[in-house]
Amino acid sequence: MSNPNTFAGQFLIAMPSLAEPPFARGVAFLCQHGDDGAVGLLINQISEYRLGDVLAQMKLHCEDPEIADYPVLIGGPVQQERGFVLHREHGNWDSSYRVNEDWSVTTSRDILVAMARGDGPRRAVVTLGYSGWDAGQLEQEVMDNAWLTTQADERIVFDTPLDERWGAAARTAGVRDPSQLTGYAGHA
Repeated sequence: MSNPNTFAGQFLIAMPSLAEPPFARGVAFLCQHGDDGAVGLLINQISEYRLGDVLAQMKLHCEDPEIADYPVLIGGPVQQERGFVLHREHGNWDSSYRVNEDWSVTTSRDILVAMARGDGPRRAVVTLGYSGWDAGQLEQEVMDNAWLTTQADERIVFDTPLDERWGAAARTAGVRDPSQLTGYAGHA
């Protein structure tokens, strides 16, 4: 049963007040959120690596040039040497966390082996690192108008160009013109 008080499975859309990289104009997919804090993956911040680079570093060979050229994203500032794969097909990977009925995140080598062979999830986002929030921190940042929240949309995750994801995610949250967002909040 899903927890209605969780942001897991939602987008966090950075407000203009979050101007520091990697969060500036960032869109994070929230993987976990509960009393202990939150974990998310930025889905629109490109790294200098391609999947072929990561696979080669792991001594895995990839025959498919399209897979090898797949972009690797900066998931966040925490543990940037660790890889995360966000996907919708759940599979039987060694270390997968099921975010909800639609999404999973996997951190084990076996998913990358499968991807190198062309047997991995048909659509996935690969990141290095993650974004983390301590208990109560994310809730406070949302109240302080640092983030907008909205339900995650697979079209934005998989089909929207990286440089358009922030605006597209903001529009799903009801913001017609994201350039008009302000960096301050009003509270009644």
